[in-house]
Amino acid sequence: MNATERNMLDMLRKGRDEYGVVAVKAEFEAEGTRPDELHRLLELAHRADLRVALKIGGCEAVSDLLAAKLYGADYLIAPMVETTYALTKYVEARTKSWGEEAADAKFLYNLETVTGLANLPEMLPIAADHLDGIVFGRVDFTLSSGLSRAEINSRQVSDAVLRVAQACADQDLELVVGGGVSAEAGFALREFRAIRLDRFETRKVVFDGAVAESRNFEQAVAEAAAFELAWLENKRDYYGAIAGEDAKRIAMIRDRSQSAAAGRVPSMAA
Repeated sequence: MNATERNMLDMLRKGRDEYGVVAVKAEFEAEGTRPDELHRLLELAHRADLRVALKIGGCEAVSDLLAAKLYGADYLIAPMVETTYALTKYVEARTKSWGEEAADAKFLYNLETVTGLANLPEMLPIAADHLDGIVFGRVDFTLSSGLSRAEINSRQVSDAVLRVAQACADQDLELVVGGGVSAEAGFALREFRAIRLDRFETRKVVFDGAVAESRNFEQAVAEAAAFELAWLENKRDYYGAIAGEDAKRIAMIRDRSQSAAAGRVPSMAA
């Protein structure tokens, strides 16, 4: 581990002990997490005694599910599942890759569009029978509703989440809320918690739902943002070092090639 990663490890341990952090998160979907990045995150999580949440690339991303099984992810989330058909395909992919009994992990799907919400009544029985919960993605839901990202904490969006929270409570499904989780989201999260909220998440950090009601909520979210910043800076430095590791040799070979080419060009006098 380098110095930045040791600092990130300290941040995660502090988050676990003081701010209700339960997991770190990666995405094969929108974030496009690369295998080497995931390995670094897994090591941090394991050393900090935290779980790992992984969003796969789609409802039928069998290779992603197999990779998650190999890496040892604890929460698997399928994105953009809007219909009963897509949800059934996810259940089939989960069974194909993990088997009927996947006791070592929990499987959830992302509800993140108005279409997914409209189809929720038909999808709930499938989820209740085969999955562990629902992740409500507030950013995409807000945009799919024709609202701006600035309206993520609006009454319209919160009412939609509350509807899903009640459905999860009725069906004993876990509810996780993500998207635009900042200090301003506190009131909305506490509303959800009154019905059901098992966890909430930022881009890289997952919290126990009870943290929404904690007096340390704002500081917890700030610590999550600091961790994400450190993660991105470490990622930048890592790939920057790879990009530059052969720079001197590239320059040397280019000079040799140019010199050789110049030697082969006939002079104008000739």
